[in-house]
Amino acid sequence: MPDPIAQARQLWSDHGWSDAALGMTAVTSLMRAQAIALKRVETTLKPFDITFARYEVLMLLTFSQRGSLPMSLIGERLQVHQSSVTNAVQRLEQAGLVNRSVRPDDRRAYVVTLTSRGRTLAERATAALNASVFADPGLPPARAEALVDILADLRHTAGDF
Repeated sequence: MPDPIAQARQLWSDHGWSDAALGMTAVTSLMRAQAIALKRVETTLKPFDITFARYEVLMLLTFSQRGSLPMSLIGERLQVHQSSVTNAVQRLEQAGLVNRSVRPDDRRAYVVTLTSRGRTLAERATAALNASVFADPGLPPARAEALVDILADLRHTAGDF
């Protein structure tokens, strides 16, 4: 089966957009690769009944010293909008994986705390992801390292860090 993105690149050039064909190919390839990686991650997390976004919240709490963080800091560290954090935390709270409480020093803000059930689930989900996705991202180690470097350049240029 021919590569449909390579075919699109040729069509882009054929239509007189040669100066943009490489960029279109790069962006489209990146977005397709992201969809492939997300599908692998979501398939692995499905038995745990959590999404990758919720998993990221659990892991951020797992790595914190006290197992708790203010909701605003969760959004900042995950680089997502506060409404996304609120949605993820609500779902995690409903599942008994985190608790949310009012900050004693600011009654308008919330602190999210990992429960023991949440910690156990995070550990099990991480073991599954390490075995099925992270240990084999679909590229040999040297190519995976090169990809990390390329994506870091892209993120840096975009002002991500």
